[in-house]
Amino acid sequence: MVDLVFQDSKQKHKFHLVNPSPWPFIGAFSTLFLVAGAILYMHYEMVWPVVVGFILILMTMFMWWRDIIKESTLLKVHNSITEIGLRYGMALFITSEVMFFVAFFWAFFDASLLPKAFIQDYKEVFSGTFGIGIWPPEGIETFDPLDIPYLNTLILLLSGTTCTWAHHEVREGNIKEAIKALKITVVLGVFFSLLQAYEYHHAQFGFTDGIYPSTFFMATGFHGFHVLVGTIFLFVCLSRAQKNHLTPERHFGFEAAAWYWHFVDVVWLFLYISVYWWGG
Repeated sequence: MVDLVFQDSKQKHKFHLVNPSPWPFIGAFSTLFLVAGAILYMHYEMVWPVVVGFILILMTMFMWWRDIIKESTLLKVHNSITEIGLRYGMALFITSEVMFFVAFFWAFFDASLLPKAFIQDYKEVFSGTFGIGIWPPEGIETFDPLDIPYLNTLILLLSGTTCTWAHHEVREGNIKEAIKALKITVVLGVFFSLLQAYEYHHAQFGFTDGIYPSTFFMATGFHGFHVLVGTIFLFVCLSRAQKNHLTPERHFGFEAAAWYWHFVDVVWLFLYISVYWWGG
């Protein structure tokens, strides 16, 4: 039998065989530690488990990404067949993220389309019925959708444009222009996070002040976390571009970041329309 030699890899087979990695186990343990720490913080206000869990996750991300980049650039064990697997993996990951946000939108629309007044708000405490409430709940001062939320919408839409610009330049082999576009995209991502932090700081309600604050902070807060992750993702791609790791033929790492960033943009548009504009 004649071995097939792939021109884009030093391997003589089509399989992606790498050395055993500890990062899947460490990543799972770090996630468990972070979730347990979050529960301890909510019940007993213990901060250090959350901080340690978050640091462990960041360390896992850094080390795991470093190993994958090493496999691709130095060891050259990634071939065209490997890239197909990575594409399917990223597509499935984004699909799982879509369902993740579906849960938050479900909770928000369930509470807003048929707002309920809790039973203790009525004299007939033992009637076993709920009254009809209002949305937003009484006493909740919502954000002006034409203020910071609108500015953040423009920022994310612009960042999606610059991300597409960078992708086009990479495919054309213009790495210098791609680096310029990536820098702009990363800066816009940072601006979005800072403006959202400013917005949260000036919110007139807290997380435990009712159903509206709970659904609002869960939906927009997790989106903000995804923006932070996407910004780090693009920053890693920027660093790789500066080291000439991206070529017109091989740049799926950046392409995956672009997919993720456009997903974050689309989710924000739904959040802006439903939570800020319609829900407010």
